[in-house]
Formats: sequence, C-alpha cells, structure tokens
Amino acid sequence: MPIDPYILLLLGTVGLAALFPARGTGADIASGASTAAIAFLFFLYGARLSTREALDGLKHWRLHGTVLACTFVIFPLLGLAARGLVPVLLTHPLYQGLLFLTLVPSTIQSSIAFTSIARGNVPAAICAGSFSSLVGIVITPLLAAALLGSSAGGFSADSLVQIVLQLLVPFLAGQLLRRWIGGFVTRHKKVLGLVDRGSILLVVYTAFSEGMVQGIWHQVSPVQLGGLLVVEAVVLAVMLALTWYGGKALRFDREDRIAIQFAGSKKSLASGLPMASVLFGAHASLAVLPLMLFHQMQLMVCAVIAKRRSHDPQTEIVKPAPAAPSRTAVGTGSRSR
Repeated sequence: MPIDPYILLLLGTVGLAALFPARGTGADIASGASTAAIAFLFFLYGARLSTREALDGLKHWRLHGTVLACTFVIFPLLGLAARGLVPVLLTHPLYQGLLFLTLVPSTIQSSIAFTSIARGNVPAAICAGSFSSLVGIVITPLLAAALLGSSAGGFSADSLVQIVLQLLVPFLAGQLLRRWIGGFVTRHKKVLGLVDRGSILLVVYTAFSEGMVQGIWHQVSPVQLGGLLVVEAVVLAVMLALTWYGGKALRFDREDRIAIQFAGSKKSLASGLPMASVLFGAHASLAVLPLMLFHQMQLMVCAVIAKRRSHDPQTEIVKPAPAAPSRTAVGTGSRSR
C-alpha cells in the first residue's frame, strides 16, 4: 500500500515540533499564523463551492441527512461505547481525545478527491462535506459541552463566537466573493491545494509545539498509542461498513453510496484542530492526538478503497433475463442473449 507523501509531511511536522518547538514570542507568532491560515483555508472552501451546486445539493436531502447522521450521531455513539475500554486499553485523557474525534465534522477536500477517484457522485460529496463543516461549527461545540463537559473547558458563548469567526465568517466571505474570484480559484486549484495542506501542517506544528513545551507527551506510552490505534482502526472499519452497506439498505445507487461512504466515514483535521484549541485551551495538543492519528489512517485506507472502487462495474443494476424464445421463433434466426 503506497504511503501518501502528505502523511510523511505530517509525521515530519510532528518530529520538527518535538525537536524545535515554538516558544515564547515564536509560539505567539505561530499561533497567530495558524489561526490566519485556517481562516484562509475556509475562505477558499467558500470560494470553491458554487452557490448553484449548494442549492441543487439541498434537493438531495436524503443523502445529506444520511451523512450528517453518520457524522454527528453514529460516530458519537461509537465514541461513547469506547468508554468501556478505560482504563484497560485507553487512558482517560486519550479517551477524551477519541470522543472529541467522533464529534468533529466530515472532511471536504479528501471526500471530494476519493469520491472522484472511485467514480462516485462528486457534486454530492462537495455539498455533503461543506454542509457537514457548516453544521459542525455549531453542533460540535454543543456536543462537546454535553459529552465532554468540563474536560473540554466548558461550553460558552465566547468559544462559539471564536469558532464562528475563524471558520464560518471566512467561508461566507468566500461565498460572497466567489462571483469575482471563483474563476481564479478554479484555474489555480492545484496551487491553492498546497495552501490547504500547508495550513494544516502549520496548525499541527503549533499544537504539538505547545504539547512539547508543556511536557504533555510524556503522559503517553508506546503501548497506549498502540491501543489507541487499534481502537481507531475498529471505529474506522465499522463506519466504512455502515456507510457502504447502510447506503445499499437505504436504496441509494452506487454513485451516491460512494459519496456517503467517503463523506460519512471521515473526520476533518482542518475543522477539528482550531475547535480543539478553543475548547480545550492548554490541553488541546493531547486532545487532538487521536484526531491526527485517525486522519492519517483514514487517508491510507480510503485511498486503497477508492482505487478498488474505480474498477467496479458502471452499474450495479441486475437486468432480468429475457424470456425464453417461443416455439414460433425457433428457426427464425433470433437468439436469446
């Protein structure tokens, strides 16, 4: 299984933060830069999403409702079920991070990319990822307040305002300016894709630098990390199976099932990191560790699945066999297929 170079960059960024963490004034500069980078990232998301696509996507309400249910109902239920693994397999801090992971929105960019590779419903994936991110700006803090309580710093109007200002306002600004900059964004999507990834790398460096300075990583042993990876692998496998076979049970066609699987089984690092920094404060670095590991895992697994889906038949509809030729047709030269 090939390793995505971006995953290596993420691991390299963590290593850089471990060796050369940002301190003092450097930490303040890195924090401000990461905040601006994420705001710019969501501005680009808004500029890319066509208003017509968004309105057309609303017509496909069953698909989007299914993705939202997977993201904000089934995922959190799995997170709550993992509570039984404490302290046998997970420490309480790692469990808190795992539970937070299950509350964050779905991805946008990778959902679109994998759906396209697998020949699925790309417009649906665009809208599903965007809708999930927008809903998550409000739903994730509320769920964190209800399920994490004081460990997430407690819910406050100020924390919601910070998240809205950092994520929703730039997204809406991108939508408003799309009329003038949409063409430029579309023409330079490859270059701007580098901005996407660079923004996330900067946020990862800032979060892990803070963790190194505070000595948080000494609280996690290799055995505990191994246990966390096992739990996350099970959660990912369950969600991939539920989204695929659940979509079939709900009678979605193949293209829609692909969009549901890739949008409903993944979690967004771009949304989760800034939310964690607001909700967890000084303890955000440890809280986002499960999210970072899950993000890398989902990229590797979904890349393999998307490649295999690309070789699927164009349709899954099984046509009934034609009736046997009647006796009057025998000898006339007609044949059944």
